[in-house]
Amino acid sequence: MVKGPTPRRLKKYAMERLGLKRYVQSPGDGRPQPQIPARDLLWSLLLAQLLRLTSFLGIEVLVHSAARRDMGVNRTFGDDTLGYFTERLNPAPTREALAQMVRQAKRNKTFDECRFIGLAIDGTQAGHSTDGACCLCRPYRNADKKVVGFRHHLVMISVVGTGLSLPCDVEPYGPGDSEYAAGQRLLRRAVENLGQRFADYVVVDGEFATAPFLHTAGDLGLPVVARLKANLPDLLAQAEQRFQHQPPTGTFRAGDDRVEVWDAEDFDPWETLRWETVRVLRYRQHKPNGQIFEAYWLTNFPQRKVSSRSLFQMAKSRWEIENQGFNEAKTYHGLEHICHHHPNSLLIQWLLVFMAMTIDRLYRLRYLHRGNHPVRTAIELTRLLWLALSSPAAWDTS
Repeated sequence: MVKGPTPRRLKKYAMERLGLKRYVQSPGDGRPQPQIPARDLLWSLLLAQLLRLTSFLGIEVLVHSAARRDMGVNRTFGDDTLGYFTERLNPAPTREALAQMVRQAKRNKTFDECRFIGLAIDGTQAGHSTDGACCLCRPYRNADKKVVGFRHHLVMISVVGTGLSLPCDVEPYGPGDSEYAAGQRLLRRAVENLGQRFADYVVVDGEFATAPFLHTAGDLGLPVVARLKANLPDLLAQAEQRFQHQPPTGTFRAGDDRVEVWDAEDFDPWETLRWETVRVLRYRQHKPNGQIFEAYWLTNFPQRKVSSRSLFQMAKSRWEIENQGFNEAKTYHGLEHICHHHPNSLLIQWLLVFMAMTIDRLYRLRYLHRGNHPVRTAIELTRLLWLALSSPAAWDTS
């Protein structure tokens, strides 16, 4: 008898503790005459991500095996059914379900040990093809300006700075669109789904440090922590000139690292920015091996509300969306794999990848870790789920 996590126990946790039962029963199925219940198809897609099974054909093989019973799936189907299903699945209920899970995590006091809850926004590429087969395909060129293939681009938003990174939503962008415009759409929708009081700040890379984005965040009630780079040359030059001739305003330890900070909140805003002043933080991070990392950041957080140390931690939280978001999604969950080349199908696949990652982290790091239970790694949970599917059926001795 298999003890510990199993696909059925995981499904029960997701349906009851995370409140996904209504969503799985009615996920926005757009098929006119469905023969196979949407709940079987949707749960198969989610469980496949938790099993690190990244192809529709692999899911077909699994549901046609003896493991289907232990998956909690009642019907068999083929990979073409999954393609047809994801083409017609409305992404809005999936986005709302993702936000609902994250809101539920906050209500369950998952983030109570941290002072500030952040939202990080960043973009990436996912899915390369030789032919432009959908409206999301963006051509890329070689050094001779010749089109050599097509790529898909998306922007993701994730909860950061809490010790538990939870992806919330994604927004694709195609030809004629941009990461910058998609990021603004994504931020507006995320705040609408999560609520204006959910997060305390938004952290972004330097490409988003423009007046329209900063104003959008301000209108939504979110202070911004943004990397200061060469795209704002005047402000960067002023900060460099001032801080290079001053001793650090503070020094502290961050783990094994020693951090020096320079912090001033009286820089003038550029012409199109409607802030009264701009606060700039410079940090110099000294590693035990002698390496030194330095960066400049800007914000509209006043010093009386957020200390230099807290601002440094907010700035560093931006890397969570890279390391615990995109890197894990691409390495372990097939984010770059195209299961079915259709724009809505791609969007659904991306959303379900991040939904599965959020379920995994809440299940492993909060639910299974209750009491004195050790923290299981993601690969340990995956192996336990596979072992549960491969366990022999009990003999019928009646």
